[in-house]
Amino acid sequence: MPEKFDCIVVGAGPAGIACAYELAKAGVNVLLLERGEYPGSKNVMGGVLYRQMMEDVIPEFYKEAPLERPIVEQRFMMMDKESALTFGYKGLEWAREPYNNFTVLRAKFDQWFAGKAVEQGALLINETVALSCIVENGKVVGVQTDRPDGQLYADVVVLADGVNSLLAKSLGFHREFKPDEVALATMEILKLDKKVIEDRFNLEEGQGCTIELFGDATKGILGTGFLYTNKDTLSLGVGTLLSGMIKHKLKPHHLLDYVKNHPMIRPFVQGAESQEYLAHLIPEGGYHSMPKVVGDGVLVVGDAAQLVNAIHREGSNMAMTSGRLAAETIVLAKQAGDFSEAFLDRYRKELMGSFVGEDLKKYKDSTHHFDKFPQYFEQYIPMMNRAASQMFTVDGTSKREKQKKIWRDIGSAKEKVKIARDMYRAWKVMK
Repeated sequence: MPEKFDCIVVGAGPAGIACAYELAKAGVNVLLLERGEYPGSKNVMGGVLYRQMMEDVIPEFYKEAPLERPIVEQRFMMMDKESALTFGYKGLEWAREPYNNFTVLRAKFDQWFAGKAVEQGALLINETVALSCIVENGKVVGVQTDRPDGQLYADVVVLADGVNSLLAKSLGFHREFKPDEVALATMEILKLDKKVIEDRFNLEEGQGCTIELFGDATKGILGTGFLYTNKDTLSLGVGTLLSGMIKHKLKPHHLLDYVKNHPMIRPFVQGAESQEYLAHLIPEGGYHSMPKVVGDGVLVVGDAAQLVNAIHREGSNMAMTSGRLAAETIVLAKQAGDFSEAFLDRYRKELMGSFVGEDLKKYKDSTHHFDKFPQYFEQYIPMMNRAASQMFTVDGTSKREKQKKIWRDIGSAKEKVKIARDMYRAWKVMK
């Protein structure tokens, strides 16, 4: 193995692989380090891959990548203990090429994606932990690994080592994240016959569906659950802010079991066999929690840069875009022979000018707001379910009387004003 590279990328997730692929394609000598047995072995996400951002890296990737199902329907459940107000969208235009998005299993997809980077010329080394950055005269010049004689050098290092980026922290790029800035997500892969999946979710052969779960799925704590269809498995998961779990003394596997046995979810997963259990921290702090993403000889991408849109449950798309933009900047830096922070700052500007930065800015206060005011999940979702139950129950009462009763049940004039104020606040942080 050569001791010096043009670039070392630490972490073979969507961000790191996208960066390594683009660099290798441009003729840059790039090393991709992965601490797991193989790319994807330690990577966890809900399981939705967004086509456009992946296609920006590999055009028409869907013709050969190990994808599960193209998503034709997205549902949303606002759940109470024994009910759910459900809405969504189903579009058959998503069932045709080039599709909209897909479910994936990371263990399969990441291996394939990393293999494509290797085909372009990247060197992939698995089961290798980057312990620290090597810094000389204030510039990152390589990484120290856990292998014998494990010092590796490069003109530039890309940190794609996830939400707990110890390397970025060691450089002073971020402090210790607080419990209300990260979520703990747990997920179970459930084996189920593909025909049974299609029948239960009302799908044609090969089509997929996603269901996002709010309210009682997280016992009223800020967070979401999800149920996604794969070829012959289901991905069932739930994630809440770590601060909420601590406050309510919840254990993650107990919350996942609660969702699994919820009367609104149980019929979908009945008879399924558990195949795998996964847990992962997810950055939720958003714009205000972003670390420094550029330094002399170093860039930060993906989860390590806190690039997650919690409101729309997006992360992999932002990760791949950040990896691609980092690679484009590194190519220009190599041509100029300049890996200073001033030159590499082009990456930060491009990132914040893209949809990644725009969306992070748009929702910069949303997570904090909904965490500060838990009534949105604890009170208002159950209230919506009670109102729907009353309105849709045919019992000889006129619809006008039902509307009056729903209005009375909301509470006093003071309580109605409070709800209106909360709805305005929610609109304001989401607009």
